[in-house]
Amino acid sequence: MTKQSKVTKAVFPVAGLGTRFLPATKSVPKELLPLVDRPLIQYAIEEARAAGIKEFIFVTARGKSALEDYLDHAPHLSATLQNGNKTNLLAELERIRMPSGAVAYARQDEPRGLGHAVWCARHLIGNNPFAVILPDDVIAGPTPCLQQMVEAHGECGGNLVAAMEVAPEMVGSYGILDAMPGQGRLSAVKGMIEKPSPDSAPSNLAVVGRYILDPAVLDQLSKQTIGAGGEIQLTDAIAAEIGRSGVHGYRFKGQRYDCGSKAGYLRATVAFALERPDLRDDFQACLASIAKPQVAAV
Repeated sequence: MTKQSKVTKAVFPVAGLGTRFLPATKSVPKELLPLVDRPLIQYAIEEARAAGIKEFIFVTARGKSALEDYLDHAPHLSATLQNGNKTNLLAELERIRMPSGAVAYARQDEPRGLGHAVWCARHLIGNNPFAVILPDDVIAGPTPCLQQMVEAHGECGGNLVAAMEVAPEMVGSYGILDAMPGQGRLSAVKGMIEKPSPDSAPSNLAVVGRYILDPAVLDQLSKQTIGAGGEIQLTDAIAAEIGRSGVHGYRFKGQRYDCGSKAGYLRATVAFALERPDLRDDFQACLASIAKPQVAAV
C-alpha cells in the first residue's frame, strides 16, 4: 500500500452567525461560548494538536475579531498574572498559546454553506490531505477523535469522515452514509446523501463534524454546485470522490455533543463539569438539589 501523506493542516469553519444562541452571540462568536471554563474553539484546537496538526486555518467572517484576539498572544495579561504571582493561571494561558506562524485566516464574505467555507481556504490548504473540524461538535473520549481518524487514514487514505448512528427520525439533519459492511470501525462508502427524508435515507449512519479530506475535494468544491438548502455542501463534494480518491466512514470511539444546539450545549456542560475532580462533588450536589421535588408551602 502506498504510504499516505501526513495530515498537518486543519481547517476550522467559524464564520457562522450562531443565530441559535442569540442574543448571546450578538457580540460574542459562538465558538467562544464557554464549556465549563474553556471556549468551544479551545477543545477543537487541543484535539487537533493531539492529532499532530501544526497549521491551523480559520475561516472567519465579519464580527469574528474577538475570536482572532483569543488566538493572539496577550502580553499585558501575561505580565499582570506574572506580577500577581498567579502561576497556575499563567501556565494555563501559556498552554493554550498558539505559536507564531501556526495560525492563518481566510475570509468567507457570504454564508454559502460549509463546502463554500472550506473552499475559501483552498490557497492555504495546498495539495496535501487536510482535516476539517467543526467546533460545534465536541467529542469526548480517551483518545481524541481526530487522532483516531489520522491513524485510520494511514490505512485507507482518500477521504475519511467521522460517523455515528442517529435515531431514524433525525437523519434529515445530517449527511447520511450508504456504507458497505466493514471490518471494525472503518467502512467503505458507496453513497452519501445530505439531509435525506427518513423514507429515502440509505441508513442512519450520519456524518459528524470531523473530516480528513483529499485535496481533490477542493476541485469538486470549485465547481460551486448548489445542493441542499441552496448552499454549497461539503457532503456533495466528498460524495463526488467516491469512485475516484475513495471515501470511508469511521465509527469513532467517544461521546459526541452537539453544542450547536442549546440542549446539546447544556448536556455537554453537565457532562464535562462532572468529569472535573475540582467541580464534581459540588456540582453533583447542585444537580441533586435542583432535581429534588419541591414541597409546596402550606
